[in-house]
Amino acid sequence: MPDHDPRCEQRFASLYREHYRSVWAYAVRRIERHADAADVVADVFTIAWRRLAEVPDPPGDLLWLYGVARRVVAGKRRSARRLRNLITRLQAAAVPAPVSTGDQLTDRVLDAVARLRPVEREVIALVHWEQLSHDEAARVLGCSSNAVAIRLHRARSRLRQSLAEPDPAEPDLRKQRAAAMVPDSSQATEG
Repeated sequence: MPDHDPRCEQRFASLYREHYRSVWAYAVRRIERHADAADVVADVFTIAWRRLAEVPDPPGDLLWLYGVARRVVAGKRRSARRLRNLITRLQAAAVPAPVSTGDQLTDRVLDAVARLRPVEREVIALVHWEQLSHDEAARVLGCSSNAVAIRLHRARSRLRQSLAEPDPAEPDLRKQRAAAMVPDSSQATEG
């Protein structure tokens, strides 16, 4: 933990002001409950305060915070998973179904993203939601830029494939259009 040096306090205050919203957005996109997202943000900045000497200068500071947030979110997910498993064992209850947004297309895309492997979901989120470059995402993930590009390519391919499959909840519009073009035989014989 840094001493109560005014320079440290100023640096932390600046770090917090500059990146609070970005870290909050990162957490909200990955955590189901807003209260848990607030906990993630608090944990990230607590770690940043304790390890202030390790925080790189801009623009690396935001990437460092994303890396910390990624590990905090992973820890929260592990804790939540352990708690769910315990509750399941104790109550023998089923896990509730995911909440629908009410928009079929959005639900379908979110469902397709949820079916991706965790590393692919994360790279999609970093590049598309957080709008990081491949190099920046690689720093957050602790891998090479080439690995990010490969994961992103695979994730996009799987998403395209998943979204190309017909949605069983939607009627087949091609069949409906074809049926509309061909008159019903009972109508064709009348008249």
